Amino acid sequence: MLDRIKDRHDIDPERLIADSAYGSGPMLGWVVDRDINPHIPVLDKSGRTDGTWSRADFEWDAENNQYICPEGEPLKQFRRNYSDPNRGPSGKGVAKYQALKHTCQACPSKMKCCPKADARKITREEHEDARQVARDIAKTKQYAISMRLRKKVEMLFAHLKRILGLGRLRLRGPCGANDEFLLAATAQNLRKLAKIFPAPQQMRKA
Repeated sequence: MLDRIKDRHDIDPERLIADSAYGSGPMLGWVVDRDINPHIPVLDKSGRTDGTWSRADFEWDAENNQYICPEGEPLKQFRRNYSDPNRGPSGKGVAKYQALKHTCQACPSKMKCCPKADARKITREEHEDARQVARDIAKTKQYAISMRLRKKVEMLFAHLKRILGLGRLRLRGPCGANDEFLLAATAQNLRKLAKIFPAPQQMRKA
């Protein structure tokens, strides 16, 4: 759709509004690479429900390619330089970061961090930077406005499906589908117009 809008109207959108189904890492990475602000809820399953620290509690140090735990200890992906570049960081897929075992064993916050493991491990996806961009946008006022606009659009489709009976198409082919949607949208607009413009009142006879 973005390519079609660019070809037909020469429009490059500044932001893209969508629901959480589009909040995966690869999708957010694709949007950010096109210089589009993703107003999309991030699909994140890194949170924990057992009361221990989640990945959000660890600070990302991009300059040194490591995480810093709340106690100030680093979690590194590699702790030595590889002469073979194929064994080093590739920048693709999922990277694993781990603290030193003896550091975690002596840590006073071990029960809050990794009570059942010898050392704390954290994974970082390939498109985590794009996911963080979406998280930062979600804290802005413009994001709240975008979510309200998204719900308005989604309610139109819900109305077509539940009230106007467009849950299933009855005509075959693209032309038939276009005719059905055109008629349904026309009925939807007429219904909205009826609410905006009240019916004229009849004059009473003397």
